[in-house]
Amino acid sequence: MFRTCSIGAAVILLALSIGGGSPPGTTRAAAAASIPDDRNDLIGDLLEAPVPSCEAASGYEQSARRNADSIRTMSWSPFGRAEKGWAIYSAHVARAIGTTCAPDSPGFAAALARWQASRGLSGEGRSDVATLMSMKGEWQAARPYVALRASGVCPAPPVPTGLTRLSAEEGYMGKSVEVRSDVARAYRRMVAAAKAELPDLAEDPQLLRVFSGYRSPAYDDARCARDGNCGGIVRAKCSVHRTGQALDLVVGAAPGFSVDSSADANRLHQSEGRAYRWLLANAERFGFVNYSFEPWHWEWIGEGSGPDSPHLQRVATR
Repeated sequence: MFRTCSIGAAVILLALSIGGGSPPGTTRAAAAASIPDDRNDLIGDLLEAPVPSCEAASGYEQSARRNADSIRTMSWSPFGRAEKGWAIYSAHVARAIGTTCAPDSPGFAAALARWQASRGLSGEGRSDVATLMSMKGEWQAARPYVALRASGVCPAPPVPTGLTRLSAEEGYMGKSVEVRSDVARAYRRMVAAAKAELPDLAEDPQLLRVFSGYRSPAYDDARCARDGNCGGIVRAKCSVHRTGQALDLVVGAAPGFSVDSSADANRLHQSEGRAYRWLLANAERFGFVNYSFEPWHWEWIGEGSGPDSPHLQRVATR
């Protein structure tokens, strides 16, 4: 799934990841401000050091071995449910730290150490609970809907004239799905790009089709009453799908599981698929961000013409 990256490519990736669009010195200064003075020299060295290749990161061999173990055995509950290991999120972590190195490689540990140092964490390159929860916080912060709900607001649905019905070829197994019109346009551009850049998607014509889009508040309320399982991590009382800006996309399924099964075995299978990895690397080009607990769930946060999008954007930048 991962490949050894060149020094030049890794430097560019890390600059994008650590800088986050800010001037190069901004992140380093912010990180240093939160770190005791006696560690500033160490942190500075980490942030300024050349990025090694995946297997040639001298000094990170032990951290790599720890990561190889914790990716399967670490106990944590990132979304309120106990999980074992972090393999499901390894692609998300690799993207966050700006590396294409394998999670058990010294190069991955070195990139992780730089990310940790930039945020005032250990800087040891070991993927521990504190590091991954910090990343999870950033992933969630990229979803304006999360901040909106935290403020106690449940957004109103779009007006019916602002919705577009996707074609039978765009809905999973021909399912009828509606989304906001601007979301439909962005989705179509994204799928066209995916098919052009990843020709083997054609091997499974259902990949990247939509199995859930806009769901009216009345529909969700009825389903909550019927199933009695709303308010948890799997089904929300105020679902983002009511905005018409959320898409559940087919990214594969493990044998014996449905495309929307939240079982760990299914989510791991999906997270290792080429469709999901392409989305992680490219969906933001089209305005989509992922809810990391669900590999299939993508939310459009681009500036649209509907009434909700500007408000969600303001919430995201508070």
